[in-house]
Amino acid sequence: MSFPAELSKAAQAVEARLAAAIHALPDSRVRAAMAHGIHGGKGLRGYLVLESAALHDLPREAALNAAAAIEAMHAYSLVHDDLPAMDDDDLRRGRPTAHIAFDEATAILAGDALQALAFELCAQPDQPQAAALTLKLAQAAGAAGMVLGQALDIAAETAANPLTLQQITELQDGKTGALFNWACTAGPLMAGADPAPLAAYAKALGLAFQIADDILDTEGNAETAGKRLQKDAEAGKATFVSLLGLEAARARAQDLITEACDALAPYGKKAESLRSAARFVISRDK
Repeated sequence: MSFPAELSKAAQAVEARLAAAIHALPDSRVRAAMAHGIHGGKGLRGYLVLESAALHDLPREAALNAAAAIEAMHAYSLVHDDLPAMDDDDLRRGRPTAHIAFDEATAILAGDALQALAFELCAQPDQPQAAALTLKLAQAAGAAGMVLGQALDIAAETAANPLTLQQITELQDGKTGALFNWACTAGPLMAGADPAPLAAYAKALGLAFQIADDILDTEGNAETAGKRLQKDAEAGKATFVSLLGLEAARARAQDLITEACDALAPYGKKAESLRSAARFVISRDK
């Protein structure tokens, strides 16, 4: 499935805001590595921020810094994930990873700086609910959220027994799901509205996204995906595909997208763009 036009347009706007924030920093090798790290992403998390805000009648400009913040946080996680001590990848989004394009120390510092920039963007004086957004982002990204999921993933590589389906689900709730949850609930948080429907949407969407990633890792095209594939199989790690089988994994992802779309019922037709984004998640080729 091709990238939805409205998603692509939003991604460009978010990346432009983030690029401008990076360009405003002092010129350095670290700044260049930061710019390298944000380039070419799907922008899905930023799009979710913008759409969750639009559902609550917030203007795009009010949500653009928050959208840029989540993309900065995601980019930091990828720059550090690719490091030799983590996943040891040399290709990301069709280009050399940051530690290959620059060097390992610069990649570490660029990741650190992207994380700090995410909080800076969230905490801008004109950002609605800046303190609450920043607090929630810290919780989503930290040792109870994304970092916990990453730690569990690393531990799984040397575990005596492969993870169970429940354990993988819990791992991905942190590694992938925590930032999805923040992105989807940023809108109601900024508007002072009930986040429950979008939290339910995010939980199903994040898990479907990871299952789709596992499917791509199994049968995708490395050139199209822009990254090395079949790493988990080579490492002997359990995945949704290895535990469920390819067709059952596809069916589970589809069920989760149906669940995500159903969670948007309170918003009616107003949430159709988010339903389209959910369908894209399991139909993408990268």
